[in-house]
Amino acid sequence: MDPTLAARTLGASTEIATAALSGDDPDAVLRLVVRSAAELAEADLGLVMARAPDGSLTVEAAHGAPTVPDAVDPVGLVLSARSAAARVARSGVPVVVEDVVSDPRTAPWVPRELRRYGPFAAAPFGTRERRLGALTVYRRRGAEAFEPVTVDVLTAFAAQAGLVLVLAEGTAARERLTLYEERERIARDLHDVIVQRLYAAGMQLDLLARRPDRKLARRDATRLADAIDQLDATIADVRAVVRALRNPDPGAAAPTDLGESARVEVATAGELLGFPPSLEIAGDVHDVPVAVADHTRAALREALSNVVRHSGAHTVSVHLRRNADRLELTVADDGCGIPQGVTRRGLKHLEERAEQAGGRCEVRSSPRTGTTVTWRVPLPALS
Repeated sequence: MDPTLAARTLGASTEIATAALSGDDPDAVLRLVVRSAAELAEADLGLVMARAPDGSLTVEAAHGAPTVPDAVDPVGLVLSARSAAARVARSGVPVVVEDVVSDPRTAPWVPRELRRYGPFAAAPFGTRERRLGALTVYRRRGAEAFEPVTVDVLTAFAAQAGLVLVLAEGTAARERLTLYEERERIARDLHDVIVQRLYAAGMQLDLLARRPDRKLARRDATRLADAIDQLDATIADVRAVVRALRNPDPGAAAPTDLGESARVEVATAGELLGFPPSLEIAGDVHDVPVAVADHTRAALREALSNVVRHSGAHTVSVHLRRNADRLELTVADDGCGIPQGVTRRGLKHLEERAEQAGGRCEVRSSPRTGTTVTWRVPLPALS
């Protein structure tokens, strides 16, 4: 390889690694990847495409898009699962052709927006274990085809950049999980310790004020009543802080109802797991009493946290059901089950929360079938 080209490739890879591992915006990192790829390959257009579950590819970032009057921005363009780029993303084997429009390996699936190009090369983007998509480059029709050394450089660069993004994704997920767990710990301590102590202190003061064998002076009685009111206000403030801590996105508005809370929790778990859990909500949960909703949010977060940390699951399903007199939450995964001897602290918290709400929590687990947590609590009769 030309030493100059090797140095440019190394410099581009280093720049991408620095940006990705520093926590830069993922879209900005993808734009940097595709710009570097297009420049290294001396291409007129570069595209980064992400795989969808159905095998199709979606263009996430582009560099060097055409500037002619009828040009269309390729970002958001979807390529067929049968296209050459999609085959590269699945197989991990790069492809290069002299004319993307006439070559039988590529011609049938070239979208209209890309038919002005000729020379084409595609390399797998990601790692063997985590194939993110494809990195493709194009030259205008009539230009020289991509040389083998250029394709080799593109392939190596795509693998390096993909590995960096996978590592950065894992780092970000671990950081989110750490923050997620710390916020939950603080919220639990505030709710289960501080609020309970404040409530107990208020009860003792109230009992003191009502003692029939001791008549307090009016001034003392007023002060005592004020102290009780201040404790009640403090309890309300602490509970508001608990609800804010349990909102996974500190900058976002608090969920308006339990269903929205469940969607937020499942989406957060999906980021950490690397795949989206399924969510089914049956019945109207928007007006579940605040205390029950708070317990349910916390139970869902605890159950999903256990899945993220311990299960190694490939699928996770969440069901939230409400009927006239009961609310039921089920979280099921196909992971490794609960190992013998592992601490059951998280499950204990689930059971305690169910008991506090007058309900119960059941856990079924085995290495063969995974783990299912069923958490149910009673609801006041509908008016």
